[in-house]
Amino acid sequence: MSVTLTENAARQIKKQLAKRGQGIGLKLGVKKSGCSGYAYVLDYADQLESNDNVFENFDVKVIVSKDDLEFVDGISLDYRREGINEAFKFDNPNVKGTCGCGESFSVTK
Repeated sequence: MSVTLTENAARQIKKQLAKRGQGIGLKLGVKKSGCSGYAYVLDYADQLESNDNVFENFDVKVIVSKDDLEFVDGISLDYRREGINEAFKFDNPNVKGTCGCGESFSVTK
């Protein structure tokens, strides 16, 4: 099981946590959403729960609940600037389809 960050993503997470003034890392999860089934959820993590898995890259922790791990196992999280837009980008090998608007994705279990 793995979740990885690019150096750009790690730098951005460190910057956001420093600006916020607290937090142990980034919480990555999924929720049912959109026309394809699931959408990513990113939040700050202030503490670990008993069912959390921790992945660390470039001195940054990414926390994933055991319940969400099957949807994001193998994912690489990047942070990119494209024109005037900046955003986290998800490279998830489990994705089998996405909706037209790019809001949600489906996986095969």
